[in-house]
Amino acid sequence: MSTPRFLHLPPGVTPGKIETARGTFAVLEALPATGVVERGPAILLPGLTGSKEDFIAVLQTLALSGRRVLAVDLRGQYETPGADDPAAYTCAALGADVDALAQQAGDGEPVHLVGHSFGGLVAREAVIDGRTKFASLTLLGSGPAGITGKRAEHARWLTRTIPASGLRHVWHAGFEPDALAAEVPDDILAFLRERLLANSPTGLAAMAAEVVSAPDRTDELRQIELPTLVLYGEHDDGWPAETQQEMAAALGAECVVVPGAAHSPAVEAPETTAAALVRFWNTAESHTL
Repeated sequence: MSTPRFLHLPPGVTPGKIETARGTFAVLEALPATGVVERGPAILLPGLTGSKEDFIAVLQTLALSGRRVLAVDLRGQYETPGADDPAAYTCAALGADVDALAQQAGDGEPVHLVGHSFGGLVAREAVIDGRTKFASLTLLGSGPAGITGKRAEHARWLTRTIPASGLRHVWHAGFEPDALAAEVPDDILAFLRERLLANSPTGLAAMAAEVVSAPDRTDELRQIELPTLVLYGEHDDGWPAETQQEMAAALGAECVVVPGAAHSPAVEAPETTAAALVRFWNTAESHTL
């Protein structure tokens, strides 16, 4: 669970909604302080139990590079409405949602796409399906196939527990004790509770199943000619570092390790993460000129 360290929105960052052909999505939108957008837009996708707020700490810096940047709640996450059909939450279905978001946000121009953890599995689906042309892809703390280790165990626990006991039990039995042990401040704790309980139970259980069962699509992704960055924290406890390094090599992608960060570099090392993204985006755009 990504845990934002603050919730106040920096100057130039506002909450909003994006209307698409596939529904309405809650976003945090960041614009340059000058109001002048000079570079290509970007869309940021959160992980399984996260939300758009996981990117609060990087949004202003990313926008200062002259971009419109949108952090998104995926379908069924926090403030984006969900559906009762588990089929709406496969990586492929969520990838189609991202296509619609990118087409709306880009207004016909390619969009930089960043997917954190489970969001990376969704992002690659949007790239592979070929419906939308993207400017670049960043896999942030994400891997080539289903997640492993303790995070996989937790995801399987969610798939069993949510249908049987509901989200309130999940909060009290799992998320709250972890947050209290980490001495999360009261305002952040209240937000984490509100966020979890606002999720679609069907969606969260289905996405938890997806994050552990996702197949390796590296070969298919490699066929797409797209600037790609693999970016992860040096202490990532999601996909092993060597797995992400091997994926980057197979993709011919740039690989950047964020010092001091774990599974959520945008929270744990926001300035380093934002600087890496801006540099990568600028380079990707220069190669298309």
